Amino acid sequence: MTPISPEERQRVRDLLEVLTRTKSVSGSEDEIASFLENVLEDLGYSVKREKNNVLVNPNKNLIVTAHMDTVPIKREFSLDAAYAYGTGSCDDKASITAILEALREIEELNFGIALFYDEEENGTGSMEYAHRYRPKMAVVMEPTSLNVASTHYGSLEVIVRARGISAHGAHPEKGINAIEECIKFYYHVKSIPGIMSSMQMIRGGSDELVIPERCEGRIEVLFPPEIKSRDVIGAIVRGISHTISIEIKDSYDGTYSRRVDRLLEKALMSIGLIPKRAVMKSWTDALNLAKVGCDVVVWGPGELYRCHTEKERVSIDEIVIAKRALVALNKIVREEEC
Repeated sequence: MTPISPEERQRVRDLLEVLTRTKSVSGSEDEIASFLENVLEDLGYSVKREKNNVLVNPNKNLIVTAHMDTVPIKREFSLDAAYAYGTGSCDDKASITAILEALREIEELNFGIALFYDEEENGTGSMEYAHRYRPKMAVVMEPTSLNVASTHYGSLEVIVRARGISAHGAHPEKGINAIEECIKFYYHVKSIPGIMSSMQMIRGGSDELVIPERCEGRIEVLFPPEIKSRDVIGAIVRGISHTISIEIKDSYDGTYSRRVDRLLEKALMSIGLIPKRAVMKSWTDALNLAKVGCDVVVWGPGELYRCHTEKERVSIDEIVIAKRALVALNKIVREEEC
């Protein structure tokens, strides 16, 4: 691979800083959507603004996507020689930076661009786009350390509510502890073969020395494409006791890439990289696109496990490499008449 120049690094640093310092917590994407619309128009592209989705060539067979919104700010932007830090720097403004820098170098754009709003909350932007345009293929840019995530896990969210019987804390045998019931239900979910689960919120009890009679929790469940969401739900329901009620939200089956992953791998090889495969085990906009039959792959700079925390960071060099890969992908799309 051609060495990365100081000028390439500096352009990426400068753009990423502007994007990250532009606050865009889910539900507040107006400012960054307007900024991106102006940048794209300055680059000579015709832009469609649909609510806060920012689109270029939205009817193309292959689209490259990223999302504009972030979780609430855990850390402000900062830089050192190798990394950028701060909420949104990686998830997902590093990917937007790579896209914009690629567009500066591309003379004729052969794929579409879709910059979505509301990925972190409800996935509204990608849902609206998917139903309107029904794309055939998509590279969904999310942190994968530039590994090609051709397998995407399915997911669902379980809201669990437990109802117990209150009693003085000195006599737990006289009550039913709703927190304990919630935890027992979680371990039932966790024991289902083939899935991953995490309890991400639990709320109940007080400081009044009383056995709690109510508790609520949120459980995320992830599973490979060969396991279907309906079967996971069936297994979950079989573990419900009389103390528990549940609500199933955001149920998605997983998916495997069919062709788009190979196009991306070809682009990576053309710039001197050996592609590595990965699995995306988090919900992304790819699942909304897959629901309308789109062939999806997830790929981008950064380490997912650090995101949504104060440890979020991204390698500047990974963003430069992602930019180069997108330029190469544009050429491959033209050659293969995608």
